[in-house]
Amino acid sequence: MILRHLCLLLFAGLLSSQSLAAEKPNIIVIMADDMGYGDLSCYGATRVKTPNIDRLAAEGQRFTSGYCSASTCTPTRYSFLTGNYAFRRKGTGIAPPNSPAIIQPGTETIASLLQNVGYSTAVIGKWHLGLGGPEGPNWNGDLKPGPLDIGFRFNFLLPTTNDRVPQVYVRNHRVLNLDPEDPLWVGKKKPSADHPTGITHRDTLKMDWTHGHNSTIHNGISRIGFYTGGHAARFRDEDLADEWVNQSNNWIEGNKDKPFFLFFSSHDLHVPRIPHERFQGKSPLGFRGDSIVQLDWCVGELMKTLDRLRLAEKTLIVFCSDNGPVMDDGYKDGALENNGDHRAAGPYSGGKYSVLEGGTRTPFITRWKGRVPAGESDKLVCTIDMAASFAKLAGAELKKEACIDSFNVLGAILGEKGATGRDHLVQQDNGRGGNYGLRVGNWKLQRHDSKKARNVKVEVHLTNTNVTRYRLYDLSKDPGEKKNVIDTHPEVAKRLIVQLQKVITDGRSRH
Repeated sequence: MILRHLCLLLFAGLLSSQSLAAEKPNIIVIMADDMGYGDLSCYGATRVKTPNIDRLAAEGQRFTSGYCSASTCTPTRYSFLTGNYAFRRKGTGIAPPNSPAIIQPGTETIASLLQNVGYSTAVIGKWHLGLGGPEGPNWNGDLKPGPLDIGFRFNFLLPTTNDRVPQVYVRNHRVLNLDPEDPLWVGKKKPSADHPTGITHRDTLKMDWTHGHNSTIHNGISRIGFYTGGHAARFRDEDLADEWVNQSNNWIEGNKDKPFFLFFSSHDLHVPRIPHERFQGKSPLGFRGDSIVQLDWCVGELMKTLDRLRLAEKTLIVFCSDNGPVMDDGYKDGALENNGDHRAAGPYSGGKYSVLEGGTRTPFITRWKGRVPAGESDKLVCTIDMAASFAKLAGAELKKEACIDSFNVLGAILGEKGATGRDHLVQQDNGRGGNYGLRVGNWKLQRHDSKKARNVKVEVHLTNTNVTRYRLYDLSKDPGEKKNVIDTHPEVAKRLIVQLQKVITDGRSRH
């Protein structure tokens, strides 16, 4: 009798665990690159149409206070995966081509949290978080540590960012299609006197450079850094989006029978902007606008796969961006000349590289058919919060020492009535200048340790403007951060200055 009772309890427990597992949704995070708040038609753009992303917004929550944590790619991606502000770790600025792995094994990440509770996990697309040990990547051997060592079970990567060398794919721990008879070398210095560069062979380029991107030439475009060899492994820029979609759809198909987490890491809007030929000329904004159209196609292809596999009702999709927009970021691609009245940052000032709102307030959309109601949300959410929020959603244990700046805002992400977002957010630039923003309610404090505000107007070339260290804005009246009100609200400024410093010196903000 006792044995039968125990068997019944075990059977009930098994059914319960199976039921909980069945309720765990698939999760897809689609992270755009250099996309601004105003770059989508569902956020007010009129000169470019994004019907697939608009459909996500129409069927889910479109956030008006959705943020990334930094205004450049590497620190945002670090913070997104680890749940930690990037300014807490030295070396999380824009990663150079030979950067060692920035996220070390043993660090809790979104991927490891979800893998621990039975999820299949993959990252496909841009990485730009370094690979390999302290000496940097072994391009001709195993690229360890990498994504597989921090919770991902599969990766198919652009290892750095495409304006930096090398132009190869990394599948799991190895460069794909690398011929050992043609080894890959990547370095900081010109390998030989006759090595072609964007300076010495400028007349051969199919896209000219404006600043900084004038080293090794590949596919008619000069890049940051030098490399030789690996010719069989090199890709064509125009094919990147197709490859990400094909790899993602194949991976989803192969993992459809259990919960999965896919980080779809786009590169489309980042320079060099070279969309596939079938998208070139599809917008009046030049290659930058064409890249938006291409990204929208990518989203549509993923949605088609979910629909075909009947997974839409089982899948939470989060669409976001790694930082705000920039026009001239090193190449003459017509972005400035064709911009017209398009407001890439929407009503906000600044963009990539800045701590103004345009640098970190970006599109943020969540959709889970049948679970997330359609509507608009003004709740404050950030990409850094996905670690704690997904852990809660999946039933993963989040230890106190992990994801120390990630808040559980799952209710807001799911559009639940009465749910709240985070009550404050620290924004940062690339970290080199140590500039910060702190948003609390409608108040926004800027702290410029570099005493410079970079890229104040995203529509023009990058500029550095001298500013005072602290500035205060009321975003409810001044979303463009035009009028500094620190002199008329000194008590608010003092409170926020103390709060910002406390977040920095405490070493964590999740308690």
